[in-house]
Amino acid sequence: MMMPRGQELLQPVKPWFIVASLLLALALNLLPLGRQPWLPDWVLLTLAFWGVHQSLRVGMGVAFVLGLCMDVQQSALLGQHALAYSALMLGTHLAHRRLAWLGLWAQALQLLPLLLAAHALQWFVRLLSGGIFPGPLVLVAPLLEALLWPLACWLLLAPQRRPPDTDANRPL
Repeated sequence: MMMPRGQELLQPVKPWFIVASLLLALALNLLPLGRQPWLPDWVLLTLAFWGVHQSLRVGMGVAFVLGLCMDVQQSALLGQHALAYSALMLGTHLAHRRLAWLGLWAQALQLLPLLLAAHALQWFVRLLSGGIFPGPLVLVAPLLEALLWPLACWLLLAPQRRPPDTDANRPL
């Protein structure tokens, strides 16, 4: 498979970096800021990134476990976040090959419906369990996450852009 012009060849990602980034996103979600409906879901954004870039390493099982952690932390209906995160991972798994050929802003635009669907699924489950609708501010979170996509890509791909080891005998 040929690479798009201008795209650099990335080094393999270290598994500990995937785990560290997911734990950092979980820690950001656990900050006691009060759960405002317009705040971006950092775990959702990080899962979307790894679902696009490493779909074989980070799958629905990881998303489900992180979703259960978020459900317990927010005292939400058990499985609400887990269902939304798993649905997002299914969407990213289906679209990851197409998204790899697009630029960052085009990727963000393609991911916006997936992020909207994940948030809509959370709010639908919450409404079915007797919760109240928070108003139009729920649309701000997926938009913020789509706007943060290029920054997330730049940060999470940074360790893979490290220069290769110099070797006098290496032809490349």
